[in-house]
Amino acid sequence: MALSKSHAVWIALLAFFVCAVVSSDPDPLQDFCIGDLNVVPGINGFPCRNSSTVTVDDFIYSGIVNSSNTTNINRSGAIFGTVLRFPGLNTLGLSIARLDFLPEGIIPPHTHPRASEMVYVEEGTVYAAIVTADNRLFARVMNRGEVMVIPRGLIHWQMNVGRTNAKIIATLNSQLPGIQFIARSMFGSRPEVPDEVLEKTFFLDERSINQVRSNFV
Repeated sequence: MALSKSHAVWIALLAFFVCAVVSSDPDPLQDFCIGDLNVVPGINGFPCRNSSTVTVDDFIYSGIVNSSNTTNINRSGAIFGTVLRFPGLNTLGLSIARLDFLPEGIIPPHTHPRASEMVYVEEGTVYAAIVTADNRLFARVMNRGEVMVIPRGLIHWQMNVGRTNAKIIATLNSQLPGIQFIARSMFGSRPEVPDEVLEKTFFLDERSINQVRSNFV
């Protein structure tokens, strides 16, 4: 028996919702899973510690109380609270970071391959930017109290354009978001990216390439 057009539409919608349910993450089987960092992690994180050993301190992270080290060429620093430092994040799909900037400091262009990000300007004035896969630049100066969302995997950066220090608190939707700096990956990798690749990609001569590499030794 041939199906009517309306029946075909309903069957297609039902199939879509069934697939959506099947492909969703499973419900958690426990209230929490404090990661046991002494064991090699699996696909979904670290094994859970025995819940009888868990205390309130396992749910609190003090690593971003103090400012990060900004005595470097970028005049900026970052402290990450991932599952490797904050085992309470295990299986929660969350992490946090504190970014500190001296005047003219910058967190250079980079990506997070496994997470989207939200950055909250707690102090100062920063120029924040995103570059999309089709090479569109979305950028503007952000002031205290403003928030920017950064989609997963996109190149982005923040730069202090004020006269005082700046501070950002960032949250990411992965317990291990990863970070890859564009310049460091191309000019500071080991073994080195061949000069010919850098020359043809960035239109630099050998002397310029060596000069840039010297910043990543």
